[in-house]
Amino acid sequence: MRHFFIGPFIKTDLLVTWLEKHGIDARMEPVDPSADDLDLGREMRVLVAETDYDRAHQLFFEERQDEL
Repeated sequence: MRHFFIGPFIKTDLLVTWLEKHGIDARMEPVDPSADDLDLGREMRVLVAETDYDRAHQLFFEERQDEL
């Protein structure tokens, strides 16, 4: 698994769901394992499979020409 993104739980949970809907294997892990599990703002790291990294990056970070 390769590091893809770090952000608050509420955003990373949505990102992982979105990536999985696009067929990309993704998971989250806490940046600080001692953080409160009920805190929606706790920092989480999103990891994607090495084989899916380039596709995930293209989907999430590159501009979409078809939206113009």
